[in-house]
Amino acid sequence: MYFGSTGQLPENSQEFTLLDVDTSGSTRVILRGMRIPPRVTAALTLTTALLLGAAAPMATAAPSAVGDICYSALPSQAHDTLDLIESGGPFPYPQDGTVFQNREGILPGQSTGYYHEYTVKTPGSSTRGARRIVTGEEHQEDYYTADHYASFDLVDYAC
Repeated sequence: MYFGSTGQLPENSQEFTLLDVDTSGSTRVILRGMRIPPRVTAALTLTTALLLGAAAPMATAAPSAVGDICYSALPSQAHDTLDLIESGGPFPYPQDGTVFQNREGILPGQSTGYYHEYTVKTPGSSTRGARRIVTGEEHQEDYYTADHYASFDLVDYAC
């Protein structure tokens, strides 16, 4: 039985049985029984792979996903959001203006409170959608993401 990448096991699990270790490509450990936190599962996977003589899984750094985008190339809704930010609101969603934590670690590392996020409306969407502007403290330090923080483009106001 494969539980996927979430590491979630049944609540009533009491025992641990190693069913399989797959080290080809993405490493996974297939378990039955005890609930094991993802951090421990990763250590167990590495240890098991080493004990079985398999090649250790390689950790690769995530590529930097910060690009750049011309202001003129942004969707019109992003222009509207940037105008609202410049004027101080009012913003359409209560989450607008809240601290962006940069949990993904894609933007340059800064102290908590440095970045703030704002919704870029998506036509036809009944939710906030995936598009955002994230602002830094520097003048015109505005990042656009169309994929809910998977990648960012620094807005270039000169083009």
